[in-house]
Amino acid sequence: MVGKARKNAGRGPFRLFSLFGFEVKLDLSWLLLALLITWSLGAGVFPVEYPDLPRRVYAWMGIACAIGVFFSIVFHEFSHSLVARHFGMPIKGITLFIFGGVAEMESEPPSPRSEFLMAVAGPLASFLLAFFFAEVEALAVAREWHVSVVGVCDMLGYINVVVAIFNMVPAFPLDGGRMLRAALWHWTKNMRAATRVSSRIGSGFGLALMFLGGFSFIQGNFIGGMWWFLIGIFLRGAAKASYQQLLLQEVLQGKPVRNFMRRDPVTVPPSITVQDWIENYVYQYHFKMFPVVGDSKLLGCVSINKIKQIPRAEWSGKTIGDVMEPVSDANSVSGDVETMKLLSAMVRPDTEARFMVVDNGQLVGMISLKDLLELIALKLEIESPVK
Repeated sequence: MVGKARKNAGRGPFRLFSLFGFEVKLDLSWLLLALLITWSLGAGVFPVEYPDLPRRVYAWMGIACAIGVFFSIVFHEFSHSLVARHFGMPIKGITLFIFGGVAEMESEPPSPRSEFLMAVAGPLASFLLAFFFAEVEALAVAREWHVSVVGVCDMLGYINVVVAIFNMVPAFPLDGGRMLRAALWHWTKNMRAATRVSSRIGSGFGLALMFLGGFSFIQGNFIGGMWWFLIGIFLRGAAKASYQQLLLQEVLQGKPVRNFMRRDPVTVPPSITVQDWIENYVYQYHFKMFPVVGDSKLLGCVSINKIKQIPRAEWSGKTIGDVMEPVSDANSVSGDVETMKLLSAMVRPDTEARFMVVDNGQLVGMISLKDLLELIALKLEIESPVK
């Protein structure tokens, strides 16, 4: 599956290795999938399909399948990434998580053709892997290798066929949904309309999986029902988010920060004490960072992160001028900077969520992540029809 790059406010995925310039990362949630594969195959499927083997052999067969699934997912997503690179689409990396993997795009495809070819590359790669494992299985049978090798190859071939077929379902953002969007985009010449239709189908498919999961759970298939339900929730949410991301891009793409900044911001003089600033500015206006202005000149800024490093007993004896930070790229931005670029920086955990907008050394406004998100939420509520 391919998708837009996601940002985490918490701890991000762990980098495993780099493959032809693509970073392969592992979200800790994928370990749950690996454990489920190992346990369900080693304790359930293999003992039934291949009886009378030692228990440790079943365990190793389950582990081998989990490792095989790992590399199968990487190969699937890597095929997306290679085609995306061919068409000039930036791919940040490949991340494996509990529902499989995602090749993280940083922008939408430039054309229907590029989207279709990028999407179809994943299922084709999975079918190719299924053929490869089938050939290895046939070789193992012909040469009378241990039955465990036959069992693992047979299961990995089956899993890759299932992955390929499931991904070809025309439900966005699955690969089949992207192929559908590419076709609709080509016919209508309207990417937003194509995304809206394919996202609705994806949302409906997710809802169907949720009902299937609930029914399976009632029928006694607790584990299977739970997974169908969770996958349905994930696909339904991803379908909505994909359309919202497109609207977000339309709202912000190519537009400068000055279009969204707050003009006439509240400023702080350098002469007041930290205690006065806390009581008369922070508690009154509820901002975490303020510009410091003296004699109509921008001197710097002061934030609560800086103040927390100062003992409370010293607040009444220190002025804002003593503790303020100078103007820098870490706390200010030009009004001409593209808003989408700034937003990508603001959502990182180590970046300020509020920036001074400075032109020619003069403070012209303030822009914050909170303000942008409120604007985006309002825009999406008005324009997003996906329910």
